[in-house]
Amino acid sequence: MKQTTDTILMVRPCGFAFNEETAANNAFQQRLDGDVAQRAVEEFDDYVSMLRSNGITVDVLQDTPQPHTPDSIFPNNCFSTHGDALVLYPMFAFNRRLEREKLKSALEKYDFDRIVDLTAFEEVDRFLEGTGSLVLDRENLIAYACISPRTDASLVEQWADSMGYTPVMFKASDMGGIPIYHTNVMMHIGTGYAVVCLDAVKDDVQRELLSETIHKSGKELVAITLEQMNQFAGNMLQVHNSKGEELLVMSRSALMSLSRMQIETLEKYTRILAPEIPIIETVGGGSARCMIAEIFQ
Repeated sequence: MKQTTDTILMVRPCGFAFNEETAANNAFQQRLDGDVAQRAVEEFDDYVSMLRSNGITVDVLQDTPQPHTPDSIFPNNCFSTHGDALVLYPMFAFNRRLEREKLKSALEKYDFDRIVDLTAFEEVDRFLEGTGSLVLDRENLIAYACISPRTDASLVEQWADSMGYTPVMFKASDMGGIPIYHTNVMMHIGTGYAVVCLDAVKDDVQRELLSETIHKSGKELVAITLEQMNQFAGNMLQVHNSKGEELLVMSRSALMSLSRMQIETLEKYTRILAPEIPIIETVGGGSARCMIAEIFQ
């Protein structure tokens, strides 16, 4: 399967706010004063316009006031698509489970042959939050997963077995020793390259396995620092446009944190798009990649 798609789904927020439920294990979230909901809508609209003007097909779903879902702007945690298959995921926060229910009707038009529904694991407090938990090398069928309260190791193995992937699991933490809540804030897999914060993986054996797997898969490894990870430099996604051009999406803050050498390495493989989304990043604790749910059919 190709690593990238030209069709994505994004959710236009309604009532975007600091999510008390997810703050329990998302160290990236911060409170801000002012009308963050309206400012988030403006950032979202500008982001979508940038993607569409570069030839990306963006299916926008408008969120609704009720039930209130402050994190609806991050749909990639609720589901993933794999050609003929749609996977629905068990979510840590109760109010994020409501997002998934809103998305189900929007996904019906894509007409998937099979649905893999893992949501029952919420009843036993086992979670796997989509392509937040799983960073996928779709070309080589490798699923990278940073184990955390939102990424259950046994569910990673079950998912990989059912989807035909090889799981590569590890633990990672930030500069304060706090576990990384989602794999996609510390690493990204693109066509021909991989962006990874190896410094976040403290165990020598796990770090070596991660690095070795990337090299053996034929991808050039671009290592980022913990400081760059804190600026969401790991939260990237590559897509392609209607002309087949590969585009790498990251936030402006992520781009500004990268060195010239890192940027030049990435630009060997792809052209960079960098929307400005500081309110969404600060209050939501997620960035440009988290806002995109890929549609593979």
